Amino acid sequence: MSTLTTNYLTPTGREEAWRFTPLKRLGGLHNGTFKLATRNTLALTGSAPAGVTFERIGRELVSAESATDDVIVGRIHEAASEITVLKIAANTELAEPISLHRLAGGLMDAELSRVQLRIGANAKATVIIENSGDHLLAEDIEIICEPGSNLTVVSLQEWDSKTIHAGRQHAIVDRDATFKSIIVTVGGDVVRLLPTVEFKGQGASVELLGVYFATAGQFFEHRMFVDHLVPNAKSRVNYKGALAGQDAHTVWIGDVFIRAAAEGTDTYELNRNLLLSDGARADSVPNLEIETGEIVGAGHASTTGRFDDEQLFYLMSRGIAVEDARRLVVRGFFNEIVSEIGNAEIQDRLMTRIDQELEKAGAQ
Repeated sequence: MSTLTTNYLTPTGREEAWRFTPLKRLGGLHNGTFKLATRNTLALTGSAPAGVTFERIGRELVSAESATDDVIVGRIHEAASEITVLKIAANTELAEPISLHRLAGGLMDAELSRVQLRIGANAKATVIIENSGDHLLAEDIEIICEPGSNLTVVSLQEWDSKTIHAGRQHAIVDRDATFKSIIVTVGGDVVRLLPTVEFKGQGASVELLGVYFATAGQFFEHRMFVDHLVPNAKSRVNYKGALAGQDAHTVWIGDVFIRAAAEGTDTYELNRNLLLSDGARADSVPNLEIETGEIVGAGHASTTGRFDDEQLFYLMSRGIAVEDARRLVVRGFFNEIVSEIGNAEIQDRLMTRIDQELEKAGAQ
C-alpha cells in the first residue's frame, strides 16, 4: 500500500466537491491506500515535429504554474518524481496534430502522472491525448497558453470497462490567447475529471466542450471551474451526455466565477443530458458567481430529458428501422461536439464506439 501523506483532508463524501463521487470505487486514489506504480505510460505517437519537444524532466526543474485544493492532484504533486513536458515553441504553426497515447497500465497499482503542455506566444497547435485499455490512473495535466497562442486539446477516454481515472486538466490562458478543450468519455468504471481554467490576460478566449456516454453501472463525473480573474475575457462551455442501463450515473458541475476585476466578461455554459432507459441518473449543476455588474453577458442552461419519441417516429415513418432510428438520433445529439475534433478517423471511431455502447446497453 502507498504511505503517501498530504496536507489535504481525506474526503468523506460530505464535502461539496465529493458529494456525488463513489469514494469506495476510487481504488484508494482519494485516501492513499493504493500501491504506487513507478511507470510513466504517456508516450508521443511518432516523432516530434519541428518546434516541438517532448521529454520527462525532474520535478525540481519544472515550476508549477498552478496550485490545487484537490486531494488527488495534491498526491500527484507529492509522488510524481518527474513531469512529462510537451513544449511548442513560439510562432510555431502546426498543420497536423500532435498525438499522445497511454501505454498499457493495468489495475494492480496506481500511476500518478504529472504532465505539462506549454504553447509559446503566437503559436498554433492541436494536441490529441488517447487513452485506452484498463488503468488505475491519477493525472494532472497543466496547460499553459502564452500570449497570442491558439491551442486545442482533445482528450479521449476510450477506456475498457474496469478503468478508474481521476484527473485534472488545468489551463492557464494569457493575453489574447485562444484555448479549446474537447473531452470525450465513453469507457471506464469510474472517471472523474476536472477541466478548469484560469484567465491570466485580457482578450483571452476559452471553449470547453465535452461528450460522455455512460452505460450500466458506470460513473462519469465532469466538474468544471472557470475563473474569470481579468477583464475582457470570454468563455463558453458545452457538454452533452447520454445514459443507458441500470445505475448508469453521470455528474456535470459547471462553476463560473466572475471576480470584481473581471469587467467585460462574456460567458455562457450549457449541459444537456439524454436518458435512453430507466434506471439511469444524470446530475447537472450549473453555477454562476458574479462580483461585478459590468459584464457583456453571463448565463447558463441545463436540461435532462428522455428519448424524443417524435424524432424516432419521424424517422420510422420514412422507412428507417427502429434500431437504426435510435442510433441516428443519438449520433445527431453528439455530432455537434464530436465534429469539432476535426479528425474524420477519430470522429468515425468515436461514433462507432457510441453505437457499440448503445447496443451493449440494449437501448436499441
